[in-house]
Amino acid sequence: MDKITLKIIILENVEKVWKYYTEPNHIMKWNFTDPSWFCPKAENNLQVGGSFKYRMESKKENFHFDFEGVYDEIIPLKLLKSHLIDGRTIETQFHEIDGKTTEVIQIFQPENDNLRDSQRNNWYAILDNFHKYVENH
Repeated sequence: MDKITLKIIILENVEKVWKYYTEPNHIMKWNFTDPSWFCPKAENNLQVGGSFKYRMESKKENFHFDFEGVYDEIIPLKLLKSHLIDGRTIETQFHEIDGKTTEVIQIFQPENDNLRDSQRNNWYAILDNFHKYVENH
């Protein structure tokens, strides 16, 4: 299946955007699709070969899953490339537009079990939560 690309503009400098994207205490505040979900735990070993693991839980149902993978390439303030435990790849780019605006681009391989549009919408919802969190904190 072709990769999905998402883009968003954040009205903050790239240093703050990077920090909020990579630090577990911040990840737990934005890493969910909607208010019926939450992220009670985040681990992030930000180095090549290091792993990340984010717990996502439903507030309404007794359901949760871990989103986890390993970093393959890191260029601080610019790029994160990783693969999930199922082998799919994710690339997140950080482009500083000026000293107070950053474009974030995510490129990911969708999985085969869910509809492509559903995956695009869910991943975009998380990226938009991130965007709102960074701009409001």
